This record gives sequence, C-alpha cells and structure tokens, in this order.
Amino acid sequence: MRIDLHTHSTASDGTDTPAELVRNAAAAGLDVVALTDHDTVGGHQEAIRALPEGLTLVTGAELSCRLNGVSLHMLAYLFDPAEPAFARERELVRDDRVPRAQGMVAKLRELGVPVTWERVAEIAGDGAVGRPHVATALVELGVVDSVSDAFTPAWLANGGRAYVEKHELDPFEAIRLVKAAGGVTVFAHPLALKRGQCVPESAIGELAAAGLDGIEVDHMDHDGPTRARLRGLAAEHGLLTTGSSDYHGSRKSCSLGEYTTDPEIYGEIVRRAAGAFPVPGAGG
Repeated sequence: MRIDLHTHSTASDGTDTPAELVRNAAAAGLDVVALTDHDTVGGHQEAIRALPEGLTLVTGAELSCRLNGVSLHMLAYLFDPAEPAFARERELVRDDRVPRAQGMVAKLRELGVPVTWERVAEIAGDGAVGRPHVATALVELGVVDSVSDAFTPAWLANGGRAYVEKHELDPFEAIRLVKAAGGVTVFAHPLALKRGQCVPESAIGELAAAGLDGIEVDHMDHDGPTRARLRGLAAEHGLLTTGSSDYHGSRKSCSLGEYTTDPEIYGEIVRRAAGAFPVPGAGG
C-alpha cells in the first residue's frame, strides 16, 4: 500500500481542488490519501464525492499552533468535524487569516512592493488565505523567484520583515481538542529548520506525555540525519512515525506520494480514531 497522510487543496493553500487532488492521488498510484487543509475541513465533502474507486480518503486538518512564541503545525486525523469546542477553535483561527494577510500586504507595501490585497484575495479564491497566497503574489511581481523564496527573513518567514502573527492554538490544547473529538494527532515536520525556528526537541517529549500520537518523520524538509534523530525520539517517547508529501499542487515542488507512511502505522492511526472512519472510494 502507498499511503500519503499530508496534502492540501484549494480549501486552504493548495492549487488542486479537492476533487482534482483525489483524482491526482489515484493517478499517482496512491492507495490512501489524507486531505489536511490548514484549519479547515471545507474540502472534505467535495473530495468524498469525487473519490475514485480504489482510493481511500482519510479526513483531517493541519492545525496552526504556537508554543512559547514558536509556530508549529499539528496534523489531526479522523476527528468528528462537528464536535462543538473543536469546531469553534478552528473557526477562530480561520477568522484571523484575513486580517493577518491584509497586515502582511500593508507591510509589503511599506517596503515598496506594489502588492494589493485584491490580488492576494483573488489568488486565495475560496480557500483559507495564508502566506503562500501572499508569496504567490510576490512571485507574480518578480520580487522572488519562487514561493519558497518568499519564506525568508527578508519577506514572510517567521519574524521576517513582512511577517504578521495570527491566532494559533496552544499545541497541548490542540491535542486535547482533537482527542475529545475522537481524532489522532501527529506533529507535522517538527524539525523543518529551513522554515524557521522550531520548538526544542524536549517539547516532543512533553507533547507525547500530553497524548500526542506521532511525529511526521519522512518529509521533504527533513534531511537524512534529521530523520534518524526523529526516529530515535519517536522510539524514546513511544510515538508513531509517519511520512508524507505535504503536497500543495503547483505551489510547491513536491509530488504526491513523494514520501509515504508504513501500512502498519496507518492501521494503528485508524485503530486509535473514534471520531470518523476512512472513506473508501466508490468511483466518484
């Protein structure tokens, strides 16, 4: 089985619609794909309706969190999307995205970049607007060569010249909320240093003690020694280890199934979940 547990659609900052994403996942030879848009479940129903026969969908989300001033992302799988407390918290995070993006546009204009909020909103479309949409506007203007080049201290990286903070969950509270909604939690790309500051390794143990289920190890932003270190930390703290593409369509260079999760690990994630079940494709 080929299993990719971290992908994005136009419901947040990917370039494939949810329907396109599941069709592309099947074409890439995947057996299981998780749709984990940022702080939203808005793409799930479209993905389910379009799900090709032979492909299983894991519903999820990637949650924006912050610990001691450092941003981190938490993957949540197979939770009940209607659980009230968790739904309210996701809404708070989403509601903060527009003023945050507008603030980044304002900072960029102060730096002499002729970016407009109207264009950023157009790029985001119906998705949850975020830094990748602002970065795409910078690429269009020729300010940077690629979206990843915009995530530097000169521009949009954490603490960068045009960075604006947003409402983010405490990761311990995120774990509690996901568990209460019957879901499973995996710390996304925990040592992706190229993205900016990461939480200390000691935080992984603290999160494990609070109920964290796993850490994402095989990821494009982790080199070989980093993956080895993370596997050691997972063994030390009794955590599951996953692998995934973090696919964003044409917005990033990674491809679906570039990294995958062991079927036994996937089976354990499904076994632990109580809020939702994986959805088998019926040829939609």
